[in-house]
Amino acid sequence: MVERATIETIAKHEGQEVELRGWLFNKRSSGKLVFLQLRDGTGFMQCVMFKNDFTPEVFEAAKHAPQESSLIVCGTVRADARSKIGFELSVNRFELLHAAEEYPITPKEHGTGFLMDHRHLWIRSRLQHAVLRVRASVIRAIRDYFDNNGFLLVDTPIFTPAACEGTTTLFETKYFEQMAYLTQSGQLYNEANAMAFGKVYCFGPTFRAEKSKTRRHLTEFWMVEPEMAFCDLDENMRVAEDFLVYVVSRVLDERKIELEALERDTAPLERVQKPFHRLHYSDAIRKLNELGSDISWGDDFGGDDETILTQQYDRPVMVHRYPAACKAFYMKKDPEDPRLSMSVDVLAPEGYGEIVGGGQREESLENLMAEVEKHQLPREAFEWYFDLRRYGSVPHAGFGLGVERTVTWLCGIRHVRETIAFPRMLERLTP
Repeated sequence: MVERATIETIAKHEGQEVELRGWLFNKRSSGKLVFLQLRDGTGFMQCVMFKNDFTPEVFEAAKHAPQESSLIVCGTVRADARSKIGFELSVNRFELLHAAEEYPITPKEHGTGFLMDHRHLWIRSRLQHAVLRVRASVIRAIRDYFDNNGFLLVDTPIFTPAACEGTTTLFETKYFEQMAYLTQSGQLYNEANAMAFGKVYCFGPTFRAEKSKTRRHLTEFWMVEPEMAFCDLDENMRVAEDFLVYVVSRVLDERKIELEALERDTAPLERVQKPFHRLHYSDAIRKLNELGSDISWGDDFGGDDETILTQQYDRPVMVHRYPAACKAFYMKKDPEDPRLSMSVDVLAPEGYGEIVGGGQREESLENLMAEVEKHQLPREAFEWYFDLRRYGSVPHAGFGLGVERTVTWLCGIRHVRETIAFPRMLERLTP
C-alpha cells in the first residue's frame, strides 16, 4: 500500500513512492509532459506526468484540469535542486476528484478590494499561505513561552460590563435585559487571576470600535496578555524583552521557506537580541524633535512618530514612562513624577510601530478609586476590581502583544489585514 504523505514532510520520503492529496494551484504542459503545481495545505510541490505513463484519457484530464481542482496523485519522490523545497514528484497515478469551475483569482494582478471580497479564496495563494503559517508559528511560540516559564493560561470573558481601554471604542451588544460590551482587553480579569495564581496569561480575540482606516488597525484582533503578581515595571520590561526574542527566534527557525516566499529580509529579525534599546518618554520626545517631528511633551505617539524613532535603531525600542494622561485609568503613576505613568510600549524596528503595550498597575485602592471617578467610569461596574486592592494587594504588572501587528512586522508586509484569515475592519464585515 502506498503511504500517504504531506508536502511539508516530503524530504523524509526521498526515493519512495507516496500519495499526495490536494488542489491544483497551477500547471503547464509541453507536449509529452504536464507539470502540476500541487498544494496540499502544508506546502506547494511540482508533480511531473509523462504522457507515455498514462492512458490518453487520464493524460488529457490532467492537461486540462482547471485551477483549484481537487486531485490525488501517486509517484516517486525525486531530489530536484531547482525546486524551492528540493524535491519533485514523478507521477505514476493521477485521479481528478473534482473539476473546479472557472477560478476567479487568476495569475494576473487583482485589486485589493477584489481580493478582500474573495478572501475565502485568496488565502489559498502562496503568499497568503506563507503569512498565515508564520502566524501559526507565532501563536505556538507564544503559548510555549508562557507555558514553559511558569505562567498559567486562564481564560477571560468576551462579554464585559464596562470599558477597560476607553469608552469611545466599545462595541455594544444587548445582553438579555442589560447592555454588555465586547472585550477590549482581558487585563482587568487577568489581574484577578494573577492574585489567585501568581503568573498568568490570557489569549484570545479582542475588539476595538476604532473608526480608523490605517494599515495598522483591525476592529477584531488577537492579543496575548501576561500578568504577574509581585512585579514592577523593570521586571515587566525584562519579561517582554525575553518573550519577544524567543518568538522571533522561533519564527526564524521554523518558517525559513515562508519568509523566503515573502522575500523577507531576515537580517533585521536576526538582530532582535537582548538588550533592547530603552528610552524614557521625555528623551524620546527630545529625539523626535531633533529629527524634525513637531510632537510636544504630553502627546501620545502617532504612527509617523513611531516610524521616525525606530528607524534610528537596529532592534526594538522600549519607550517607558509615558504621560499618565495618555494611558488607562489603572496605570500606576511614577513615584518620582506623578505626571508620568509606569508604562512601556515596545516599538518594532523598520517602522512597524507598537507591538507591545503594558506597565505596572495601580495597587492602591484609594488611588484607583480616584482614577475611576476622574475618568467618569461607573463605579458599580468596578466594585469587584476594587476588591483586588482590598484583599492582599501587591505590586503587579503585565503587558499585551497584538498578534496581527507582530505578524505584519515579522513577514515584512505593509498591511495588517493580511495577517488574519478573515479581517474585520471599519468597512468590512464579510466574507
